[in-house]
Amino acid sequence: MYDVIIIGGGIVGCALARELSRYRIRVALLEREVEVGFGTSKTNSGIIHAGHHAHPDTLKGQLEWIGNQMWDDLARDLNFGFSRIGELLLAMQAEDLNHLEELKKQGERKGVTGLEMWSPKRLRQEEPNLSHDILQALHAPTAGVVNPYEACFGLIECAQQNGVELFCGQPVLSITREDGGLLIHTSRQQFRGRFILNAAGVFADQVAAMVGADDFKILPRKGEEYMLDRRLQGIVTRLIFPTPTVSSKGVLIIPTVDGTIMVGPTAEDVNDREDLSTTFSGADKVFTAVRRYCPAISERDTITEFAGLRAVADSNDFVIGPSPIKGFFNVAGIQSPGLTAAPAIATYVAKMLRGEGLALDEKTDWQAKIEGPPRFALMSAEERRAAISRDPAFGRVVCRCELVTEAEVLYAIKHGARTLDGIKFRVRAGMGRCQGGFCTSRVLDLLSSTLGVPLTELTKRGRGSELFYPRDDRIAPGDGL
Repeated sequence: MYDVIIIGGGIVGCALARELSRYRIRVALLEREVEVGFGTSKTNSGIIHAGHHAHPDTLKGQLEWIGNQMWDDLARDLNFGFSRIGELLLAMQAEDLNHLEELKKQGERKGVTGLEMWSPKRLRQEEPNLSHDILQALHAPTAGVVNPYEACFGLIECAQQNGVELFCGQPVLSITREDGGLLIHTSRQQFRGRFILNAAGVFADQVAAMVGADDFKILPRKGEEYMLDRRLQGIVTRLIFPTPTVSSKGVLIIPTVDGTIMVGPTAEDVNDREDLSTTFSGADKVFTAVRRYCPAISERDTITEFAGLRAVADSNDFVIGPSPIKGFFNVAGIQSPGLTAAPAIATYVAKMLRGEGLALDEKTDWQAKIEGPPRFALMSAEERRAAISRDPAFGRVVCRCELVTEAEVLYAIKHGARTLDGIKFRVRAGMGRCQGGFCTSRVLDLLSSTLGVPLTELTKRGRGSELFYPRDDRIAPGDGL
């Protein structure tokens, strides 16, 4: 019997796991994918919003600014990349100006610091590659960027070192009520829990329906994103937002925490909860929009593209709280600014659990920090020499584009990577210009030899993404398939 079972290993589920690991309770996290962070979080834009976007009368608005202020400590404790690069919200036409003023006042009411309007002259000084047609911009220095999957890995590693049990590859099939709690049936086993936290992203309403707590609906909204060649690094130095619409914050220019530039997302309501396709029309929308405020950006600079699904609730707000089913809590509808608010959501839910009768006695030996992965590319020449002297595997480069070494790949495997994407998102092998053209075979060799499994058992990101098939000796060379 677990005190708390979290369903969903995205950024919110992992934040919940770490927060609850502070207390003397037994906690498990169930994730349908083969590794945490492989759902919506993997394809998130990675923006820590400045704090002024969401209206203060919404739960989003109440948790956005609180969450924003928690990311510095998280990044320090969990050793992942985070940078407060600030954002510019652009007015391209006269009717946008009033909206910017309203957002500025809204942010100031919430306590957001440093908000100021920039003139065209100031914009040209600070961001000379932006269009000269921009009328004004709202600058918010509190905005930042992060790799959400790195944050997931850090959060769950910290949670595990403090006793949380992780079960990946376990999609929830049904939930039944029993005396003293709830019984969860996955594809592989059963779990009993006093309290269940439903953080299942785009599937949250389906999980809630298993216990009759589906008084909300999730309406998936697809967003396509395009990663640009590293040569464009510095074309802008801040997050660039257009004036937002009712359904979207618009198509953005995002200087990622690793230095590359990303543009997107689109905002398309879809019915298929697994539709991660990119489209010609999506690319056209993104680059047409981006060129309006940064003419130098071109689709020819794209090195990869991907799509993700936002878990939009029909209320258009977070759905967080106890359901009519005793012990079952929804933590759903966590769309933007869900990444920003994630650590605040975790503390908010912990307080609710305490209010529902869960004893939360703090551990005296709770460990807030983890070592985090080594980053050879960020080391000085002296640090690199010392690392190679300590471990010769640092002297063997696996990924040339991102300067990732064998030692870093082995670290990722030791800390839970079981797939090609698991390596990619932990240490960036395969994220550069050639997109794995050089390093994929070496990464697979290291996965196979370290885990002691044949190549035919390795996948890109779990079942359904197999990379090799067993040889069929019945087929002679030249026979075809």
